[in-house]
Amino acid sequence: MGFKNLRFNIIARVILLTASALLLANLIYGSQNQVNIFFVSLAIVVQVYLLIRAIEKTNREISGFLNSIKYDDFTATYPTEGHSASVDQLYQEFNNVIKKFREIRADKEANYHYFRTIVQHVGIGLITFNKKGDIQIINSSAKKLIGVEAIQNIFELSKVSPKLVESLVKLKTGGSDLIEFTQDGTHIQLSIYVIELVLRGEEFKLVSVQNIQSELEEKEMDAWQNLIRVLTHEIMNSVTPLSSLAATVKDNLVDNIEDDVPIEKDELEDIYLAVQTIERRSQGLIRFVSDFRNLTKIPQPKVATESVAKVLEHIQVLFNHELAAKNIKISFSIEPVNLAFSIDKELIDQVLINILQNAVHALEETTNEKHIMVRAFVNEYNRPTIVIRDNGCGIDEEALSKIFIPFFTTKKQGSGIGLSLSKQIMRKHGGGITVKSVMNEGTEFTLRF
Repeated sequence: MGFKNLRFNIIARVILLTASALLLANLIYGSQNQVNIFFVSLAIVVQVYLLIRAIEKTNREISGFLNSIKYDDFTATYPTEGHSASVDQLYQEFNNVIKKFREIRADKEANYHYFRTIVQHVGIGLITFNKKGDIQIINSSAKKLIGVEAIQNIFELSKVSPKLVESLVKLKTGGSDLIEFTQDGTHIQLSIYVIELVLRGEEFKLVSVQNIQSELEEKEMDAWQNLIRVLTHEIMNSVTPLSSLAATVKDNLVDNIEDDVPIEKDELEDIYLAVQTIERRSQGLIRFVSDFRNLTKIPQPKVATESVAKVLEHIQVLFNHELAAKNIKISFSIEPVNLAFSIDKELIDQVLINILQNAVHALEETTNEKHIMVRAFVNEYNRPTIVIRDNGCGIDEEALSKIFIPFFTTKKQGSGIGLSLSKQIMRKHGGGITVKSVMNEGTEFTLRF
């Protein structure tokens, strides 16, 4: 019995089932014909089965629909005509949901291919891997930088550079390292940076890889050019007058020797002054070369834990007399008061002296109330930091970009090695030094340890 309408189908089956049950009861209590009773009973069983099947048909279709979603099978479609209005509407909603899921999956796949294309073509090498070292993504740039064509696990990189593998395993979020190795006879320096991620409960690492060899070579060349320019300037400033004076003395002596004329007292005095000037300039040139040699021989720090308060107190004692004589006020702020850092005290004393001396010189040219502020604290990266600020004349923008270059100075009597020396000392301590300045407002040096 085929009914298109589920509702009428069920009603008809219930009516037939009821009629069959009444007929069976009548046969049992009436004629008691065993054959009729058997066939009526069989008809009742069949009708019960068909009724249950009709009722469960919708459940089976809903279950099939949910399984399609579960297993990402969005190819099924449901007919929306030929049934009751409620069934047609249900099937229409099934089709709408499947269509929406198809669109979402298509968008996801499009976005995946889009971002995968970007990752593959970006100039920075990118690698992602899980705790076992299994690689999920490695783009073309990373393969090219590391020198591999196909790789499944980061531990396979041991043949390229064991240190690279060690860094990839040990580095945590925000960690970075420089890796050096030789590839096809070419020296390479890679800068790696690591971020840790958690995706669906599994830990991953995202690593960026950059070849900084060319940048380092360019910076090195710039440094050499700046150094040669400064050396040339300083040496020519000394050698040119020396050569001129030596030529003048030689000409005077030649004239007297050729003419066989005794040297007059005035001429002797001129020669004496010339020789004295040559000696003074020669000594200046020797001091310059000595300063240059000292700049290249900074000792390795002998690190010990020191109290910041005691270090600054020692520096204050050194400067008290000069500051008082020049009417300069100095103030200190240390937070926490028991702040300590690991330093070579003698080397860091030299850095602080250089910076404070510069602050004193800057304040000589101002008519305002002269003030130097020294503040020590722990920065956002949990590193001890000292900030030294003055309200002096400031440094112009052009000079500010050069103050750490060896022998560059804006002072008439300066050697130009103090700040360069300070920067090298801070680097040897694993820290850094930066400067900010505003003309006619002041200068601020920051030491990060």
